[in-house]
Amino acid sequence: MKVIPVIDVLNGVVVHAKKGERATYQAIQSKLTHSSKPLDIVAALLDVYPFQQLYIADLNAIQKLDAGVQNNYNVIASIKERYPAIELWLDAGISSNTELSLWQELSIRLIIGTENFANIDDYTSLNTPKRNYILSLDFMPLGYQGPIELLNNTEYWPQDVIVMSLSNVGANHGVNVDLIRQTMARAKGFNLIAAGGVRGADDLIMLKEMGVNAALLATALHQKQISAEQLESINQ
Repeated sequence: MKVIPVIDVLNGVVVHAKKGERATYQAIQSKLTHSSKPLDIVAALLDVYPFQQLYIADLNAIQKLDAGVQNNYNVIASIKERYPAIELWLDAGISSNTELSLWQELSIRLIIGTENFANIDDYTSLNTPKRNYILSLDFMPLGYQGPIELLNNTEYWPQDVIVMSLSNVGANHGVNVDLIRQTMARAKGFNLIAAGGVRGADDLIMLKEMGVNAALLATALHQKQISAEQLESINQ
């Protein structure tokens, strides 16, 4: 099972995402580094373990903020330039082909989140060749967000699918096992990626034994709740 670190970028700095309450996110307080600058955070994560993928959430783009910073394109481009060997996964709140084409210039793997679509037609109108994107099934604090067809009909899915439980993100309360099991029951043949609530090695081992293909985590890394040795064992 792959373990993939996450950074959430807002106004050019890395913030601590917690329970999907985006209006309250503050600059991250990490035990790995005193900095909250994205390049410093990535360097600190790679000092822990040679991760092959990195998930980035561009919170300006996701929230479509009216402030001066519409997205963190330059920050993300700088990470790609500094670390070309790492496969970047990016959630930038893509909801249109105009937004899609902007980020495709970076040649990174794009996350398409269900929360960004009011209906299935908006989703199917995206020009996503070869389905090389990653679908994120977004479960907000009040439940699933997005077209119900994307939740129930796997014909709309690409190969890689994230089960994003925002209520569990950053809360250090454990993963939403029931949600993952419910999704796995209808996801035969797909690569499922668990997101939200991983506290350490025990949670990762549990997910691996369930048959989950990958897990996203941030807080457990920044709080040093998992070691390089444990990551190496789980990644095998």
